[in-house]
Amino acid sequence: MSCTLHGTGVSGGIAIGRAHLVSHAKLEVAHYLVPLHQVAEESARFEAAIYQVRAELEELRAEIPATAPPEFTAFINLHLMILSDATLSVVPRQVIENEQCNAEWALRVQMDALLAQFDEIEDEYLRERKADVIQVVERVMKALSGQPGYIPPPTRDDAEQNLILVARDLSPADVVQFKQHQFASFVTDLGGTTSHTAVVARSLAIPSIVALHRARQLVREAELVIVDGAQGVLIVDPDDQVLAEYRRRQHEFEIGRQKLKRLRDRPAVTLDGVPVDLQANIELPADVIEARENGAAGIGLFRSEFLFLNRPDLPDEDEQFEAYRKVTEDMGGMPVTIRTYDLGADQHADPGRVITNPALGLRAIRLCLTEPQRFVTQLRAMLRASHYGKINVLIPMLATAVELDQTLTLIEQAKRKLDDESVPYDRNIQVGGMIEVPAAALALDIFTRKLDFLSIGTNDLIQYTLAIDRTDDTVAHLYDPLHPAVLNLLAHIIKSAAKSKTPVALCGEMAGDIVLTRLLLALGLRQYSMHSAHLLDVKQVILGTDLSKLRPLAQKMLRTPDPVKLRALLERINA
Repeated sequence: MSCTLHGTGVSGGIAIGRAHLVSHAKLEVAHYLVPLHQVAEESARFEAAIYQVRAELEELRAEIPATAPPEFTAFINLHLMILSDATLSVVPRQVIENEQCNAEWALRVQMDALLAQFDEIEDEYLRERKADVIQVVERVMKALSGQPGYIPPPTRDDAEQNLILVARDLSPADVVQFKQHQFASFVTDLGGTTSHTAVVARSLAIPSIVALHRARQLVREAELVIVDGAQGVLIVDPDDQVLAEYRRRQHEFEIGRQKLKRLRDRPAVTLDGVPVDLQANIELPADVIEARENGAAGIGLFRSEFLFLNRPDLPDEDEQFEAYRKVTEDMGGMPVTIRTYDLGADQHADPGRVITNPALGLRAIRLCLTEPQRFVTQLRAMLRASHYGKINVLIPMLATAVELDQTLTLIEQAKRKLDDESVPYDRNIQVGGMIEVPAAALALDIFTRKLDFLSIGTNDLIQYTLAIDRTDDTVAHLYDPLHPAVLNLLAHIIKSAAKSKTPVALCGEMAGDIVLTRLLLALGLRQYSMHSAHLLDVKQVILGTDLSKLRPLAQKMLRTPDPVKLRALLERINA
């Protein structure tokens, strides 16, 4: 029976093929007492499962081909790191021995404890790493139950060879294990725009949809399905007319992608001669490869938090330095803007402490300033790496003049220490601030007087302005980049920065949304930073834009409170 499911499209394009269902271990486990004389045996069973999964992951890592996306190795390493965490690999044995319970229950209890810590993290990318914890636990659960780690898809005898992977969720290890099969698409019930499924799908340039909720339950093995990654639509068992229409769209999309590749080395300049700087956001040093392949003019946002994630210790100065230097050298002289770590106090808080609203709590620069030694360590690593290329330092979540002054003092302190040690660095290194708190946007002069550049973080700026958590399904529909307050705030930031001759970039999700590209241009934005997958699409829009015709429409939008009229004006801008 034909049906249509809606989710979140995370990688564009259209795929048509047969469904292959992927099963995972159930995390709903029974709790039972183990006789005292069998406790040692139960503990050994758990240890054997950990050993088996570690061996599986290490074997997968060794088998990753050189042509595979660099994310694969990084993600497998992350899962090995999670597996080695004492919370999952050591403490469950203690629970087994102390409570005389079964291994599955002990593991589930510890997983819940670890996930509770992730729930308090505000940063979306970091928060979604809890999915990796679940994926690792699922593998251990499979080992405990004696299930094989991987069941290959059946061989197709018919002409329809394209396979669409349908799963509750997919781990990087799953994807590596499926590498011998050319899957046309991934669709999952869980996940978000920054989940590893999404990252891998974008790196492979294949259509992908997450957050479908019931696809794994409703789709049958070998059933014909259509995946529209741009619209986030999954069509199950389409009729002949729908199938023919999507095959036509698929052909047109593939032709369009081939044409886009020709734009890689072409400068991003509007029809009336206005140059635009298009840079990439990255989370891992390996992401530089994709950024270069898509013609990025630099790295506009390097999220340094990944170095601090899922590990019992903190990265020392040398480890951070090597990561920053690699990105800088790989970019071949192009600018690299590194954001200082945007973590929350929940990363190492007292487990008994309840953080009720981490978005408004001790995070980002607030946390850095409470731990100056740790912060200076990162600043030293950045400064040392600046000797090898063009590095800019970006400070997140600035809100007050006091925070800015304290930050600049610590940067000077880091410089003096390097001078004392005769360590070279770029003495003209640029320091910028994220404008993502409404208070900072409304008091911009405080920051333009002392900073070299600004970067607008629209994800948080919109969230704070509208008092809406966009990750909360119950209110996410109210998250609106076209809200009059948001548009006027953006216009104010861009205009004020231009008046003070302070360069300003935009690095939130709005930067990669081609529906908003021309509007932002008309408001005066000249530097965008986005996920590499969106660079060529945005460049194509810029190349076909005549700004002189758009400015009056953009100004009219700033004076329009009616959402219906705003959408109509935006359509005229994009016509």
